[in-house]
Amino acid sequence: MSILKNFLRTDHRCKQKFIINLGWKGFLGFKKFKKRKERGEVFPAFQFISVTNDCNLKCQGCWVTQGEQKESLDIEKIHSIINESKKHGSYFFGILGGEPLIYKPLLEIFKQHSDCYFQLFTNGTLFTDQFAEELRKCANVTPLFSFEGDETVADIRRGGNHVFRRVSQSIETAVNHKLITGVAISVCKSNIEMALSESFIQSLHDKGVLYLWYYIYRPSGENPCYDLALSADEIIRLRKFMVEGRTKYPLVIIDSYWRADGEPFCPAAEGLSHHINPSGNIEPCPVVQFACDSIDTGNLTDVYEQSVFLKDFKSEILQKTKGCVLMEDPAWLQQFAEKHGALNTSNRKGMPEQLRTSPTVCSHGSCPKIPEKQWIYRMAKKMAFFGLGAYG
Repeated sequence: MSILKNFLRTDHRCKQKFIINLGWKGFLGFKKFKKRKERGEVFPAFQFISVTNDCNLKCQGCWVTQGEQKESLDIEKIHSIINESKKHGSYFFGILGGEPLIYKPLLEIFKQHSDCYFQLFTNGTLFTDQFAEELRKCANVTPLFSFEGDETVADIRRGGNHVFRRVSQSIETAVNHKLITGVAISVCKSNIEMALSESFIQSLHDKGVLYLWYYIYRPSGENPCYDLALSADEIIRLRKFMVEGRTKYPLVIIDSYWRADGEPFCPAAEGLSHHINPSGNIEPCPVVQFACDSIDTGNLTDVYEQSVFLKDFKSEILQKTKGCVLMEDPAWLQQFAEKHGALNTSNRKGMPEQLRTSPTVCSHGSCPKIPEKQWIYRMAKKMAFFGLGAYG
């Protein structure tokens, strides 16, 4: 009941948009995606868009690199992506960065597409009272705040000062404006004890947070920090904690790695979603920074249908792993990109060599099947719920 109480405290228009734009349209959109897949069509169920690579923090393991200059997607191109997606029944979009709050026309996206629903991934340090009020007026956005550790760990993980306090204040601001508010944590060795503690979950609930999204830390970018990666036993521990937690904790616990029966999967390999970066390149997912296709090539539907790179990625990954290939076999990923003549979209000239020589680490693919216990989660994951986790 406490989850419901927090939900009922949110703004009535936010609840309405959540139920209709995300819930109902998301359900219908996923059904259309499954029918497309049966027909051999490949347009994804959900789009994830990085509007800029600019950011005010420098996090460990972050895949975003600015390169020689900052990049941002033209607002008209974003409108085009969204309009084309709506033709296929897709009304849910993840808005990423860099830090998306740096992108000046951000609110225009939400206002112009009031029939859609957006999940805004933010580090929370630029989230203001005024911006929260604008989101409340839009009513079709759920802010998802990255929460990477306590006072000490957060500053080290995020490469900033007083990050824990600033994000905590932003969460309170979002809740005070009655927004449907979520928290994400990338679980690694330095924060796993906090992440898998009842006190952490209770503290979020007490703040008014409605959902907690667990990711598994993936070493990438200029500062991959491989020593933070979870071991196989720690990933099993995380999975068991979530399965048990869904039966007893007072907020929604989300992951993007396992089906209802506990089988691991890769959203990009399933074709559920792909990532459009700030240059307009279409990548399998945010951390797989190779592309042969761009939104500038032509009609987005045609680009997806004609992409040999994305088609081969899906078929070859499924033969190789149900987990994250970047973690399990980075050298193979580089070979695959070379075979297709894919563009390195990372802004890091040394990324190919980094992949060739990177150590392998465990991903969710190493976890044995641990089925969901809570019937609501089993039903939701079977219907569409897991598809929203493509960013994970």
